Amino acid sequence: MNSHEIDIHKELKKYFGFNQFKGLQEQVVKSIITGHNSFVIMPTGGGKSLCYQLPALIQDGFAIVVSPLIA
Repeated sequence: MNSHEIDIHKELKKYFGFNQFKGLQEQVVKSIITGHNSFVIMPTGGGKSLCYQLPALIQDGFAIVVSPLIA
């Protein structure tokens, strides 16, 4: 699916049940689905997980996530 054909707000509602993005999530998701490399630093609770999960769900292919998080 072409990034110009994707309604990210519709996909956000479909997969996560949210009506709007939080903080910088929308800009990050748009950056990723348009093919840009993205380095994002957000605070705890800032919604980082959605930033890589949503593009992985709405685009073809695979997503590899390397996370140093120790919970």
